[in-house]
Amino acid sequence: MTPPKSPIGKVILAGAGPGDPELMTLKALRYLREADVVITDRLVSQELFHGNIKEGAIVVDVGKHGGSRERSTSQQKINELLVEHALQGKLVLRLKGGDVSFFSNILDELEILTKNQVPYEIIPGVTAGSGSAAYAGIPLTARGYSTSVRFLTCYNPDDIANEQWKDLATTEDTLVFYMTSGVLKSVVTNLLDQGISNDKELAVIEQATTPLQKVYVYDLAEFAASESPSFRSPTIVIIGRVVRLHNRFKWLENSVKQGSYFTDLKDFSTLEK
Repeated sequence: MTPPKSPIGKVILAGAGPGDPELMTLKALRYLREADVVITDRLVSQELFHGNIKEGAIVVDVGKHGGSRERSTSQQKINELLVEHALQGKLVLRLKGGDVSFFSNILDELEILTKNQVPYEIIPGVTAGSGSAAYAGIPLTARGYSTSVRFLTCYNPDDIANEQWKDLATTEDTLVFYMTSGVLKSVVTNLLDQGISNDKELAVIEQATTPLQKVYVYDLAEFAASESPSFRSPTIVIIGRVVRLHNRFKWLENSVKQGSYFTDLKDFSTLEK
């Protein structure tokens, strides 16, 4: 007689927020406390795991970092972990920094789950763009400053056509760039070349919503003419008139501490299932 199949588990795809553990939603926190397996990104506050993991639960770090393939977990490996544990009948929490649908690989994970007929649920979170703006005292939209906002990323400015740069330079929208600090000088130069208004400013927010948050505000032309500073990841960039509101409405001073809030990447190249 063929033994009955074990019931298939479920995968919860959830955002943990941009850093401050109190920005995690109550629903995601409930699943964190119920999960048999937690598969977590690097940019998730370690404080969330203190007292919120049930006895016997497994926590698997699947860190990623641009330019560090040896210490980054491949998307294929993450997909395999999700399916493997779910097919064992486990409740799996896939925990991502920020919001689960903003600049993440959720599409790859949804495709592998549906291919294997694994039930899933998607829980939103506070994305880094809105969290950074709030903790910097910068409304992303504000009457008289901007009525729309664009969320963007730019790995290689050369891949963007002049027409697109012209559109970004002349729009009244607030521009929020993720994962762009390494090419920021080129981004600013392209916007200036296409005639961006001189009443718009640039804000760079390092490690937003964490105890190590720092906010730097620049005049665009001065930034382009200066030596390009380096910023600690994760970093969000905001460009627009709303940046001028930072000095007026900032409620959190820059941290005087140095270092990284998030744990350094480990070597995941030999990660076992």
